[in-house]
Amino acid sequence: MIAQINPSYIKTRPMKALTRLMSYAFFEGRPVTTKGRWINPIVFSLLKTVSTNNRTYKSVEKPIFILGTGRSGTTILGIVLSMHREIGYLNEPKAIWHVIHPHEDIIGNYSRADAKYRLTAEDATGAMRQRAAQMFGAYLAVTRSKRLVDKYPELIFRVDFVRTLFPDARFIFLVRNGWDTCHSIANWSKRLGGEVDGEKHDWWGVNDRKWQLLVEQLVKTDPLFSEIVDGIRHFERHLDRAAVEWILTMREGLRLMQASSDCIHLVRFEDLTLEPDETLAALCDFCELSMDSKFGEYARQTLHPVPAREPFDVHPKIASIFHDTMAELRYNS
Repeated sequence: MIAQINPSYIKTRPMKALTRLMSYAFFEGRPVTTKGRWINPIVFSLLKTVSTNNRTYKSVEKPIFILGTGRSGTTILGIVLSMHREIGYLNEPKAIWHVIHPHEDIIGNYSRADAKYRLTAEDATGAMRQRAAQMFGAYLAVTRSKRLVDKYPELIFRVDFVRTLFPDARFIFLVRNGWDTCHSIANWSKRLGGEVDGEKHDWWGVNDRKWQLLVEQLVKTDPLFSEIVDGIRHFERHLDRAAVEWILTMREGLRLMQASSDCIHLVRFEDLTLEPDETLAALCDFCELSMDSKFGEYARQTLHPVPAREPFDVHPKIASIFHDTMAELRYNS
């Protein structure tokens, strides 16, 4: 349903449904694979006005960012967290991030200019910090929220950039079995991908923009793939591409867990759905969120174990790396 709102969501905390609609309509923007893109000029006009005016909005303290591979459960985690009384939740607010940094659009949602998959601390400027504080602060003020949760999985390649904007940020690294994640990506792209005005729009961006950037900026610079870059570049099957994205993302997360364990908390999707009380209690403790009875009740109603998908024939060029990554994450491959 629109903005991920269903009857159970409305019944649990009716005002949260209004907050989600406001987030969806005025802050998040609509990507190329969705309907309602007519609203984007309004969204960008609003965001640019907010980002450049002199008004002081609510302070953004300890914002929480959900990272990982898309289709791994990041949305359901975000929706569950959005039910917490202190939280305002933004579901991939790429419009905001595009106003913050004009070259962050790897999909081609709003721009066909050059884009950067990875953003570092050196890419952040004082003006970007100001724009980020203004837009997210305005969002918190409008929704009367104390804490921000932003689900944008690709930010896993931009953690240092985000920490420069928000030094006290908290990050949730969500992991899920590689078989399940890759099947979900492939099915999503087949189901929602299509051609619009002569352009191919699917999981891999406008005319494969995301895939090309992923290969040139991530695969090509990763020593694990150094001898097989040319072969990977020509992958066409959604499952093969998804496996590459999953490997890169999971290994980035594992590196971050070693380098920045003070601000990153790992959550296994399987634990989240099987043991929501314990998993969310630990997560709230890490994020310095008080426990909330309605939030806990909604989580128990919403989160349920998902049947595992069958393994597929991983492309031989990346099979060993895929299985090694599964093993490092404690999944039986």
